[in-house]
Amino acid sequence: MPTAPLYNMNGDKIGEYELPDSIFGVPVNEAVLHEAVVMQLASRRRGTAKTKTIGEVSGGGIKPWRQKGTGRARHGSRRSPLWRGGATLFGPVPRDYAYKLPKKVRRLALLSALSSKAQANEIVVLESLTLPAPKTKDMAAVLKKLDADRKALVVTREPDRNVELSARNLPGVKTLVPSGLNVYDILDHEKLVFTRDAVEAVGEVLAR
Repeated sequence: MPTAPLYNMNGDKIGEYELPDSIFGVPVNEAVLHEAVVMQLASRRRGTAKTKTIGEVSGGGIKPWRQKGTGRARHGSRRSPLWRGGATLFGPVPRDYAYKLPKKVRRLALLSALSSKAQANEIVVLESLTLPAPKTKDMAAVLKKLDADRKALVVTREPDRNVELSARNLPGVKTLVPSGLNVYDILDHEKLVFTRDAVEAVGEVLAR
């Protein structure tokens, strides 16, 4: 069964926490991880690129010159893609790049991401995380004691406004609740900092 070091907010190691084997001990499926990350990045694309078709560019409406007798090529409109300022053929149009993977594939990707972090010893469990007031300095001190001050994903069981406000100005630090866990954020951060009750909540979320 995978384990993670258990700390208090002072940075003192108080034991080892046994992580659920069904969540943090599954074989890592790299292909599924790749599919999940590509899906998330595709869903973030704005898809607002747009060029004008021949029916949208200005000008045209009159033949530039007569059909025969000028010695020049035949043209019917200045909107032609051959002309400067003319239309664009087969250009991009606004579209939605988002798509979804099957639910079982998404679940397997999330389990693989969590298991890969457990195997790499990049998960830390906190006995509790409570801040009396939103203060970036206090949050930075806690993470530094855990050696997670570079790029950390902090997961709490319930939304905690003081924790969220204290962490949002720290570069590379992000806070989530178990229902918001996703493959990209897990893989994008060096350390995962779970509160003890958040680990239990992850199992409840994945059991749905």
